[in-house]
Amino acid sequence: MKLGSRGRYAVMALVDLATHGDEGPVSLADIADRQNISLSYLEQLFAKLRKAELVESVRGPGGGYLLTKGADNTSVSEIIVAVDEPIQTTRCGEMGGKPCTGRLERCATHWLWRELRLHIVDFLSGVSITDVLNDRVKGISGVLEDV
Repeated sequence: MKLGSRGRYAVMALVDLATHGDEGPVSLADIADRQNISLSYLEQLFAKLRKAELVESVRGPGGGYLLTKGADNTSVSEIIVAVDEPIQTTRCGEMGGKPCTGRLERCATHWLWRELRLHIVDFLSGVSITDVLNDRVKGISGVLEDV
């Protein structure tokens, strides 16, 4: 299972925004430079983040973006959902799509992967941008080295 680039880049961008937002609105060009993300891609992501009311735009000279609810009150799962990045662990379309096997039944491991997805969503819902900024996620699994 792999989280797509929309979700990863949106989280990276909002962590950057939280880091530099105390100084005022942050431009997408600055985020793009610091995070090495395409500016046009960030514009697409921020349109979705603005629609989800996670960020607000400030127009004019010195304009840019600010977090709407603050870093403490913005969860990683909200960001991922806002950019339409589904956390998918099964082959099937659980939300009304084809069953796992392509026929009428579920695969033998369906419930295992479904529960994994629910654990991931639950975990990401409990992690705020502030948690990421303050390294409060490191070691939460009991493992401190890179895997």
